[in-house]
Amino acid sequence: MSNASICERLANPSRPVFLLGDVPPGEGTPPGKCQQIADKFLQRSRVLASDGFIVYDIQDEPGRSDMERPFPFRRVMDSSAHAALLARSSGRECLVYKCVADPDFDGWLQRARDDHGHSAINVVGRPSSEGIYEGPTISEAMEKVNATENMHFGCVCIAERHTLEAAEARGKAYPTEHLNMLRKQKAGSEWFISQAVYDAEPTIRLLRDYAAICKQAGVTPKKVVLTFAPVSRAKTINFVKWLGVRVPKEAEELILNAERPVEKSVEFLCGILRNILSECLGVGVPLGISCESVSIFKSEIDGCHALFRQLQGILLDARGSPWKVQWIEVMPRAGSRADVDEDEEIVAATNTNDQDGYALCKAGFAGVVLGSAVVSFGVMLGGSKRR
Repeated sequence: MSNASICERLANPSRPVFLLGDVPPGEGTPPGKCQQIADKFLQRSRVLASDGFIVYDIQDEPGRSDMERPFPFRRVMDSSAHAALLARSSGRECLVYKCVADPDFDGWLQRARDDHGHSAINVVGRPSSEGIYEGPTISEAMEKVNATENMHFGCVCIAERHTLEAAEARGKAYPTEHLNMLRKQKAGSEWFISQAVYDAEPTIRLLRDYAAICKQAGVTPKKVVLTFAPVSRAKTINFVKWLGVRVPKEAEELILNAERPVEKSVEFLCGILRNILSECLGVGVPLGISCESVSIFKSEIDGCHALFRQLQGILLDARGSPWKVQWIEVMPRAGSRADVDEDEEIVAATNTNDQDGYALCKAGFAGVVLGSAVVSFGVMLGGSKRR
């Protein structure tokens, strides 16, 4: 599976997928500076066993919340262009987010494929149901991607919409996000990416209901990639809440009152994933993990990398069978063999079922320069029995 495309990894129900999120540089950043920013991101993340990167499409979203935006909005460069820079510099593909509120959506789609070489995008709806937006509807956008050769797409799923409170506010007897997911799946969505998770209960309900509605409809659930973002400051937590993420008061107090808030945040989010896995065991929804830092604070970026490693170990351990992390050259040196046989790949770490189920830190990755860590074997929630 090491040569599989990011689309194949996202769509394959028999293995998890592990992604790392990034935000493009500010609009108008000179090309040389853009390359430096991309290189810095890749330098930090190269030892993480990721399948690729998510590049977000940042919108102003003035109608998103009544809360004041904690961080001022700044326009950023096109998500497709930045993703192309990351892919060409790292040898790893990107999943590119694209908001449908773009009058040139068709042109963007063609450039993303033909000029930037992308094949995987995540179609995102309009920032708010209020206001006037140019561009296609989400349904029209999905049709356009489906009609574009060699392009695949996924959509977002928002567990906060799948609460009883949200249903009551919309005059519904029960939440309907699982129905939205099924509708998008029937329209061609090959995977789903969640909003950042800080409350396990809505996600547990959504996964169970999505699995049930898929069974009723006679279709196989698509992979759901759960997103996690560590925090260490009140301002960052407020921004996460402004984005629409449900952060329980007790979780906020637990993190901010800790001696080392970012470490407590990582610990808390690992507990969230364990809870989700425990409560959804056997439902048959394939899972993946995405981690991102929603700020530029170094402690939170470092926390994102630590969180990625730990969540990866937790999800792989849930499979109940041995796994390992290894590295390969994704961009071979001139004169070297381009193809590396699987039995010649260098083992960097092996699961030893320690306290956190993750021995990556003990093994280390000294000397990895052109290498890219990859995960061997996989896990599907409820898809394999313990041996």
